[in-house]
Amino acid sequence: MILKGVKVTLRPVRLDDAPRFVKWFNDPEVNKFLFYRSLTLSQERKIIREKLQKQTKQSTHFCIDTKSGVHIGVTSFDSIRERNKNATWGIVIGDKRYWSQGYGTEAMSLMFEYGFKKLKLHRIEFDVYRYNKRAIGLYKKLGCKIEGIKREHNFWNGKYWDTYQMGILDKEWKG
Repeated sequence: MILKGVKVTLRPVRLDDAPRFVKWFNDPEVNKFLFYRSLTLSQERKIIREKLQKQTKQSTHFCIDTKSGVHIGVTSFDSIRERNKNATWGIVIGDKRYWSQGYGTEAMSLMFEYGFKKLKLHRIEFDVYRYNKRAIGLYKKLGCKIEGIKREHNFWNGKYWDTYQMGILDKEWKG
């Protein structure tokens, strides 16, 4: 499946995307926002193979490409729970040249539209580190709410930080 917006196209993940993922996940400016802190190329290829094999109703992963075809990030739904119509969402714009230009906003909007309209989700949830103020501001602007706090859940830059649990319901999505 491919999802198209004005600035980005969301396409299936391929094994040849692995070197870019490794570059991003090993970059301290990028990985401070991620649960992964570093990966080798062989580890990332193994993860991609596993995700491609498991890509079912419980999980879906998309690469984020610019309209000109530059691969800049990844977004996904994991733990799609059919009975409760819930899913866990994640995103990273790994190519820093594309930060703060609306690419992540559009990718998020495409994913939420896909989740609420096509997958018929009732709720989308995700975690975000407290120091990721730019992302938190965007998520709130798009209707997401802070639902809980995991106190001192993340260790970064010599300090423990809270992790916010955020979510949005289908009726709160502004599209």
